[in-house]
Amino acid sequence: MAGHTDNTIIVNAPLDLVWEMTNDIERWTELFTEYASVEILEHDGDKITFRLTMHPDKDGNVWSWVSEREPDRDRRTVWAQRVETGPFEYMHIRWEYREEPDGVAMRWVQDFSMKDTAPVDNAWMTDNINRNSRVQMEIIRDRIQQRAKELGLTAAPAPIG
Repeated sequence: MAGHTDNTIIVNAPLDLVWEMTNDIERWTELFTEYASVEILEHDGDKITFRLTMHPDKDGNVWSWVSEREPDRDRRTVWAQRVETGPFEYMHIRWEYREEPDGVAMRWVQDFSMKDTAPVDNAWMTDNINRNSRVQMEIIRDRIQQRAKELGLTAAPAPIG
């Protein structure tokens, strides 16, 4: 059975700021704590191909991979996938943004499958991604909310109806 995760957090900030900060890939090292570097490899319309490199893990391993990401501002959705899959057979990620009364609901849905040769299975990776997503989403929320405060911005109430 393939791996699947689905995590959401409310960011108390305007949609435009949440969208801008979370889609500014060049600055992800300032938004996420796990990334040591981001290298943009190609822009093709709205699609961006980039390399992410993580900080060394507790064993000193440095993980790096190439992904592509395509934002759709009108639909408030971003589709992404790993191009260099590493231990994954595939990794597909969807980010969704929805205005709520208290801010913006930012949702990450990840569907993946580990290769038979991977050192971990789908269940282990599902637990790991869920745990790490919650940590990173809280950090991102706090950093965006701090930026909104610095700019004197508040979340606009969600439209009713």
